[in-house]
Amino acid sequence: MKRRSFFRTSLRATVAAAIVSNRFQSEAMAADTGAFQLRYMVASSMYGELPLSEILPGVKKTGADYIDLWPRKHGNQREQVEEMGHEAFAAMLKEHGVKLGCSTRYDLGPFGLQEEMKFMSELGGDVLVSGGKGPKDLKGEELKVAVKDFAEQLKPHLATAEETGTRLAIENHGNNLIDSPDSLKWLAEFAPSPRLGIALAPYHLENLGLDAAMLADLIEALGERTFVFYAWQHGMGCMDKLPKEQEMLQMPGRGDLDFAPILASLKKIGYKDYTEIFMHPVPRGIPILPTAPEVTAAMNESRHYLDTLIAQL
Repeated sequence: MKRRSFFRTSLRATVAAAIVSNRFQSEAMAADTGAFQLRYMVASSMYGELPLSEILPGVKKTGADYIDLWPRKHGNQREQVEEMGHEAFAAMLKEHGVKLGCSTRYDLGPFGLQEEMKFMSELGGDVLVSGGKGPKDLKGEELKVAVKDFAEQLKPHLATAEETGTRLAIENHGNNLIDSPDSLKWLAEFAPSPRLGIALAPYHLENLGLDAAMLADLIEALGERTFVFYAWQHGMGCMDKLPKEQEMLQMPGRGDLDFAPILASLKKIGYKDYTEIFMHPVPRGIPILPTAPEVTAAMNESRHYLDTLIAQL
């Protein structure tokens, strides 16, 4: 832990000076050579309930062009948009050069998103994330049948996604119908529309015993069905209150998960969709660190780790 702490302290001292020039250099190289790079998006929940006026100025500083709006209990930025009005939010996005990429709505569930799809279409958004719906703790043929039934039930909602130009990504949240590698593969197989995909969270799969190599294999099996990839590891978990240093082990480059094979598989499938550097604080609804600039800096540290690994592929 002392070695890790020394590394992180040194990294913090250098990242702030180098990150902007490195970002523009890597983007220019990618444009010239077609090199693989991640398409970053910022989850508003990383900032707790801080106002969008404080969050949006930092989005581009993390190397991201997109924001993912979260509602309570993880944040309240989706509610903020309703309070300020859609036109005011659109103007704020334009002011800071940020685009709406995603709306995460576990609160509405996968069968309650049709109005949210219209909201996303209005503001140029693309993906909605929610959890699965159905019986839990199934295996084998029972799980296969339940996943197929779930996909069938989504058909009218995917029709609305088609009409609005949006997509639905189901996260492999723990204690859920869609929470295991098999359930994810069957969802990809039974998806009745290309507008149904997956929001892939390594955190929950590590809980099931998957290591980096297994996660890499799963990424390749799912292929283009992954719409959102959470750069998020288990670390010491996110359910119990821990010292901040231990809680932050969920972030890439801090915990023990080796992202190199995972990134290699993302490169192999030509992954071009969204990537979020992610974690959950305890309790939910607070920023991962006290101020917006500190949150932005922490995301940049993890991005530097990921981009360094990508450069070595």
